[in-house]
Order: sequence, then C-alpha cells, then structure tokens
Amino acid sequence: MNDKRSSIVGFALIGIIMLAFSWYNTKQVEKRQKEAMVRDSIATAAAIQSGELETAAAAQAEAAAQEMPEETGITPEEYRHELLQEASRAETSWYTLENDRVRIRISSRGAQPYEVLIKDYYTFDSLDLFLVRPGKSLFNLEMNTDQWLNTSDLNFTPVASTDSSLTLRLRFEENAWIDAVYSLAEGSYMLGYQLRFVGMDQVLDRRTNQLNLKWLLDVPRLEKGYQNERNYSGVAYKYMTNNEVKTLGKRRDSAEESFNSTLRWVGFQQQFFSSILVAENGFPAGRLVNRFYPEGDSDRTLMQSGADMAVALETGSSDFTVPFSFYFGPNHFYTLRSYGESFEKIIPLGGRIIGTISRFIIIPTFNWLSRFISSYGLIILLLTIMIKLVISPLTWKSYMSSAKMRVLKPEIDKINEKYPKQEDAMKKQQATMDLYKRAGVSMWGGCLPILLQFPILWAMFRFFPASIELRQQGFLWCHDLSAYDSILDLGFKIPLYGDHVSLFALLMGVSMWGYSKMTMSQQASTQQMPGMEFMQVWLMPIMMVFICNNLSAGLSYYYLLSNIITIGQNWAIRKWFVDEDKIYEQLQKKANSKEPPRKSKFQQRLDAAYKAQQQQMRQQYKK
Repeated sequence: MNDKRSSIVGFALIGIIMLAFSWYNTKQVEKRQKEAMVRDSIATAAAIQSGELETAAAAQAEAAAQEMPEETGITPEEYRHELLQEASRAETSWYTLENDRVRIRISSRGAQPYEVLIKDYYTFDSLDLFLVRPGKSLFNLEMNTDQWLNTSDLNFTPVASTDSSLTLRLRFEENAWIDAVYSLAEGSYMLGYQLRFVGMDQVLDRRTNQLNLKWLLDVPRLEKGYQNERNYSGVAYKYMTNNEVKTLGKRRDSAEESFNSTLRWVGFQQQFFSSILVAENGFPAGRLVNRFYPEGDSDRTLMQSGADMAVALETGSSDFTVPFSFYFGPNHFYTLRSYGESFEKIIPLGGRIIGTISRFIIIPTFNWLSRFISSYGLIILLLTIMIKLVISPLTWKSYMSSAKMRVLKPEIDKINEKYPKQEDAMKKQQATMDLYKRAGVSMWGGCLPILLQFPILWAMFRFFPASIELRQQGFLWCHDLSAYDSILDLGFKIPLYGDHVSLFALLMGVSMWGYSKMTMSQQASTQQMPGMEFMQVWLMPIMMVFICNNLSAGLSYYYLLSNIITIGQNWAIRKWFVDEDKIYEQLQKKANSKEPPRKSKFQQRLDAAYKAQQQQMRQQYKK
C-alpha cells in the first residue's frame, strides 16, 4: 500500500515538474517573440526613414534569421536546409524598376527578369512592345553547396527596393547569403545586375569554382513580315579578346554552337530589338542554341534562344561580387554604340568595306537629314539625289564610254562584213580590238564605273532593312517603310513571291525594265550572246520584283528612285551634253592617225614583261 502511495506521489511530482517546465519554456518563447517584434519594428522604421521600401515580411524574415541555430537546437546543415525549404515554398512576388525608356518586372523566384516593356515603341499591330513576356523566359543559376541547387526554384527575400534599384536576398546561414542587386539609371536601356556573395566560402563547394548560368528566352514576333524578321534575327555574341561580333542561327531553322574561349557578352537579337547579357569577368565556356518557331505559332513566338554558360567564382573568398548587366532596347546604331561594348555591330550593315560606307556615310547623312525633315519618304528621296550627285562623275564616264562604243558601230559593221565566216572569228576579234586601241576606246570603260558604284548600292541594300529609323514610318500608301507594302492580299502564297502584292516592288521592276530597255538600245556591241536582251530587259526585272516583294518598302522605293534618276541623267546627257557626231569625228581622227596610240603605264609595263618573257624563251631555245 505504501509502495502504491509512493508511486502516485512520484508521478504527481513528475507531472508538476513537467507543467512547470512547460510554463517556463512558454514564457521564454513569448519573450523571444516580443524581442523579435521589437527588432522588426526597429528594422521597418529604419528602412522607411532611410527612404527604402522594406516590407514587414522582409523585416520579420531578416530578424528571424538572426536567431542562432544553437538556440533552436538544430545543426547548421539542418538550419540551411530549412531556410532553402522555406524559400522553395514561399509565394512568388514581383517588383518593378522603371525609367523613361523601359519598365522591368523582377520575379522573387530566382531573382530574375520576368517582364520587360520597351516604352515609346509598339508592335506592328499597335500593341505594347514586350521583349520579355511573362512566363516566357528563364534565368537560372546552378551552384554546388552541399547539393546542386537552382535559384529559379527558390524565392529571394526583398532587402531594399526603390523605383530604380532592388536588392533580393537568398540566405543560406546566419551570416551567409547571396544578394541579387538590380539598378536602372534614368534614360538608359541598361539594367545593372550584380551577384554579391557574403560569407559563402563555407557554403560553396570549393572543388567547384564556378556556377552554371542558364538563360532561355522565347523571343516574340514584333514585326509585320515573318520571313524578313527571321532573316535578321538570331544569337549574337562577342569574345573578350577582340571586337568582332558573330551571329548564330540566322536563316537556319535551328543552330547550336559550343565555345571554350571567354565571351564578353551574348545577345538574343531581333530585327530591331535585342536582349543582351554582359559579363564583366566573361563567360569562359558554354553552349549557345537557337531555334525558330513556324510562322503560324499560336503564341506569336519568333524563336527560342538559349545560352548555357559557366561563370567563375572566388570560392576561396568570404565576400566577393560577380558583376553583370542587361541591355533591353532597340537596335539603334548610336544608342548601341553609346554603351562602348560594340553592341552596334549586331546591326547587319555589311563587311569591312560595305559596313564602313554605311556607318560613316549613309547613317550620319540619314540622321542629319532627319533633323530637318519629318517625312522619311522625302529623306530617302534627298539621300538618293545626294548619292547620285556624288557618283555623277562615274555616271558620266560610263555614259561616254557607251557613246564611244555606239558611234563606232559602223566601223564594227565593216569588220563583221570583212570576216563573216566562223573560222575567221579570231581575226575579227583582233581587228575589233585594234580598232578600239587606235580610237582610244576601252571595252571596260563602261563596266568599271558601274562596278565602282556597286559598294554604295549594296550598302543601301543592307541599310534599309536594318534601319530602325524607318520602322513604322509611313509614306504614301505604305504604313511601314521597314516592312513590305501591300496593295492586295492574295489569300494564298505564291512560291518565292508571297501572299501579297507590293506596289513599290512592282514600280521598281517597271523602272528597272525601262532602264534596261534604254541601255540595250544604246549598246553598240557587234555581237551579243543569245538571249542576253531577254535576260537583261525581262528576266532581271521580274526576278527583282520577286525578291523585293517581301523586303523593306524603303529599299524598293530607293531602287525605284535610283532607276528613275539614272534614266533622267542619261537622257539629259544625251540631249544636251553629248554630240555623238563630234565624238565620231574625234575617234575617226585618232584611228586614222599614223602616230601609235598612247599607252598607259600599266600597258607599258605589260608590254615590257611580255618582251622579257619572249627574250627569255628565245635564249632557252638557242641552248
């Protein structure tokens, strides 16, 4: 009985002790909660007073993180795992950075750009222009701690936020975290981005001195013509060691390329806009991919561009920063060049010669004219006239050479009558060349000026489709000089031609036919290859109509003006400035002169080399 009473008393004492311990522990928890609330209030008040918006939730998270793992009775590894689990379960929030050029929304999940709106620009159907659409991009950092983790699976906590700056934090331990710091200056398309590693030397695996950065973007269609936009879109990249910019994926359904030399930046380039990621320390290795979507894609996505790249880390340092920056903006030559990163070279203006003409002659002249004239149709007209005036000496030389060939036609006819047989073709050719030499006429005199004009024509061909200045600029019936103009939608597609009729392309073809017809009527060639007239007068203009039907209306308009002006120049020269009878008399006088024709220095050197060769052959024969 006594043993039974003793047991009851013992259990009662144990119960009293447990109740007392529970009451004491509860008081201690309440005390810590009150202290945490005080810290939260102080942190929130300090943030508001300093002008930085810091939410109460962020302050609570920051204060709670100050508790030592030892006080909670868990190991540092368990504490880290708990923090990451909480980050993965937290709800996603979005934060906005904005200036007069762009509006960028940053997602807390992965601390990555979630949406990018370019102000003052619109899609071809007058909608807001988003370079990055919600849910259509991925920016992920894969790093090795005690496990491989992806930041796109984790929510970062806001530390500080304003209209122009944002700091998001991913905490691993009490004194170890990663800050993603964004900044956006007024009047800039460049978004600053830094990764700040604090106390991460004990967290990151030192055997892995790099992280993997994966950037994937579904690039939206923004322009009217799918094929034209696709031809000028792809992945652009620049190496750290030189200023050359290369492209991947243009005019190919899909493309992939690996690199082992350090890249300075990589960009997802469209016809008139680009998204570019710059690494101050470079990307030492990685892989770039690009794939185009079909024209009928329901989401109106042009292409999927991706970059999977390595980023070097200072895993031996406690605190270090990895600096990046984003460019989200237009492919405007002077805007791109202002950032000093060779961004402007993504604009396809041609190679060394053609690109030089575009960058230092055409673009400055075009922009100078736009300061005084608002109509880009008139600007193209004036630019065409200026180019024609500059190359008018070449036009004059070409016409005079053709005129000389034309007035010699009676003499050529005499040679043809003298050597009518096929076996006398060599003699006829020698007689013709002798006539040209005695008259001082060069067979290449008309071709050379045309060849010298070709770089300018090609530079204009590269300039118009890539010029954002023409984008959505209307003229006459055309609503957008950077895209094709359409006066009739066919409702079906003709191979190589398209599903519409471009009036500028048609008019350009007609003007080309007229110019070719005039040229053929003025040619004085004694013999023409069979079908040459058909090819030059009919086939070439038809081919150009097919080619230009889907290209920039501004380009077709320029070729139309160029042909009309050239026709006018040739007509005026023939009517008022050239007397072909007088030219014929001068050439006949030269041909009948007993004096040998004056040879050029090149011809003299050529004759000397020929004589030396003949002398050497005779000496060898004697031996």
